[in-house]
Amino acid sequence: MKVIIGTKIGMTQIIGEDGTVTPVTILQAGPATVTQVKTVETDGYNAVQLGYGQGKNLSKSVSGHVKSAGITPKVLKEFRTEETPEYKTGDVLTVENFELGDKVTVTGTSKGKGFAGTVKRWNFNESRNTHGFKGNIRRVGSIGSMYPQKVFKGKRMPGRMGHDQVTVKNLVVSYIDKEQNLLGVKGAVPGPNKGIVTVEGKE
Repeated sequence: MKVIIGTKIGMTQIIGEDGTVTPVTILQAGPATVTQVKTVETDGYNAVQLGYGQGKNLSKSVSGHVKSAGITPKVLKEFRTEETPEYKTGDVLTVENFELGDKVTVTGTSKGKGFAGTVKRWNFNESRNTHGFKGNIRRVGSIGSMYPQKVFKGKRMPGRMGHDQVTVKNLVVSYIDKEQNLLGVKGAVPGPNKGIVTVEGKE
């Protein structure tokens, strides 16, 4: 089971021996500590819970939960698995679990854009600004229907844009630095720099 929690550092390029340039996103991956192991017998499903970072002002319930692992994590994440996990509480996971060429799934929180209209949020067309049209050409316009007389659920409207959980699959591990716990994956990773991401490898 190849899983880890990390922080997005930024993007760069790797130049291969044949001169090929590969765009990669560098992640500060781990070290992450196992705070709990769940099994079908005790919890109804198999999972591994990891703690990452250095937190502060933890609640008493969280402090008591992670006491056996001996850490005060900033982030707690749970990863489900079909088979019984081979880890135990207190184990430390690093980038050594990954190898060059591994395909991984990276999940993060996309950048928040704030309140946005339909033109920016949903790529709607603007209204015409000629032939006597006056007013805001970026307004929504009609949102109802003749029958039934209501606005359907899921109607694309202005609202908060971004800051959603985004998952990118089949990213390839192109760089590993075991000394500094750095992981480089080919392509873009959701979220801003310093954002928390989770990395899951395919078995």
